Amino acid sequence: MSFIVLSNVEKSFGQTKVLRGINFKIDDRESVAIRGASGSGKSTLLYLLGGLDQPTSGKVMIGGKNLSAMGDEELAQFRNANVGFVFQFHFLLPSMTSRDNILLPARIGGQDRTPVERDMNELAKHLGVTHCLDKFPFEISGGEQQRINIIRALSLRPKILLCDEPTGNLDSKNSEKVATLLKTLAADFGATLLVVTHDDKVASFFPRKIVIEDGQIIG
Repeated sequence: MSFIVLSNVEKSFGQTKVLRGINFKIDDRESVAIRGASGSGKSTLLYLLGGLDQPTSGKVMIGGKNLSAMGDEELAQFRNANVGFVFQFHFLLPSMTSRDNILLPARIGGQDRTPVERDMNELAKHLGVTHCLDKFPFEISGGEQQRINIIRALSLRPKILLCDEPTGNLDSKNSEKVATLLKTLAADFGATLLVVTHDDKVASFFPRKIVIEDGQIIG
């Protein structure tokens, strides 16, 4: 049984139709690249999968749950319990240290922070950012901020890891490193991984690719 199922999903903003009848299935723990030019609808699709928005019509099913039928509070609970986000821009809160940014989802969800702190320390060591944990975002580099962002996304061991142009601000060498890192970490944490990218080289790291053009899947 597929973990993610989209059925005839459409999304409009006013008179502008962004997604036009999207249908696909993704298995549990699968790694998928979603490719498309700017304005193709790929980021809108990612937001629907993460429960940040809802379709105008159609159905988004994840783990047997219909996100399309959830209210705002239920969607917020679903996101916090199941979804990790990695964006092109880090969205780390500037008034908090890296450590507090990472622990914030656990605090919001009222979860035991002990296992989260254990994972945080192990990942920080693995990614070479232990020295950043007690620094504020403005005190560390962009690459370090992105690694802190990845640790935060994985902090609650999400079932889905959604990445929107995570290499958009990086050169080709570091883009390859981040793509490989995301695949490895998702596999280690047992997460289904979807990476939105316009970069063919980044997409080539993924065994499956979904190509969107003008709001429709063409490959």
